[in-house]
Amino acid sequence: MQTQPMNGVTEPSREEIDALAEPTVLEFGAAHCGHCHAAQPLIAQALACHPAARHVKVEDGPGRRLGRSFRVKLWPTLVFLRQGREVARLVRPADAALIEQALAQIDSV
Repeated sequence: MQTQPMNGVTEPSREEIDALAEPTVLEFGAAHCGHCHAAQPLIAQALACHPAARHVKVEDGPGRRLGRSFRVKLWPTLVFLRQGREVARLVRPADAALIEQALAQIDSV
């Protein structure tokens, strides 16, 4: 599992995201978001079972293009990608099992 901004940049471009070949979870959120903080243990628990999945945290907010391109409205929003295409989405997840189910969709070939 990789948890990091892509290329050292807080917000990767949509083109970079669309070009990703490996299973990826985009986590849109904000540092001041209580829902985001509450979801962190659930996200970490689910990702621990899926070491091949890349985890990219994206700071979202007004004027952030990547979040708008994925139509993010609430935080946290997890977008699960396989070969750069959205396969699943969870908004404000409250259960690690749901996150694991979505991860299973991008891990399968």
